[in-house]
Amino acid sequence: MRVVALDIGQKRIGVAASDATGTIAMPVCVLPASEVLAGAPRWRRVLEDYEPDVLVCGKPMTLRGEEGPQARRVVQIARKVADSCGVPLEFADERLSSAEAKRILHEEGMNEKSMRGKVDMVAASLFLQTWLDARR
Repeated sequence: MRVVALDIGQKRIGVAASDATGTIAMPVCVLPASEVLAGAPRWRRVLEDYEPDVLVCGKPMTLRGEEGPQARRVVQIARKVADSCGVPLEFADERLSSAEAKRILHEEGMNEKSMRGKVDMVAASLFLQTWLDARR
C-alpha cells in the first residue's frame, strides 16, 4: 500500500510518501498550496510517481485533542484535494510534528532560514510514519 501524506499550511503543503510496502515514510517535497489546490503539473507528477492508494492529511488538533478552526480549514482543503485526485482520504493527528521536524533539522545543523520549506515535508513524514506504524 502506497501512501502520500500532506501537511497543509496556509502557503505551503509538505508532501511525504511511504515506500511501496507501506512501511517507511520519507519526505518528498514542499509545494505551494495554490499549486496543489489547482492540480498543477508538479502536484500531478507526485501523484503519478507515487500512485497513492490513500492520502493521509495532518489534522492540527489543539493540545487538548480538540478540533479547532485550523483543523476545520485543513479538513475542507484536504477533502477538495482528495476529491480532485480521486484518492481515499484519512487524517492523522499532527500535533507537535512541525516542532519535532524543526528539532530534527536543527540537529542536522540547519538554521531557521535554511529550514524554511523543509519543515513541512519532514513534519508530513513524521505523522505519516506514526500513521503507518499504527496500522501494522
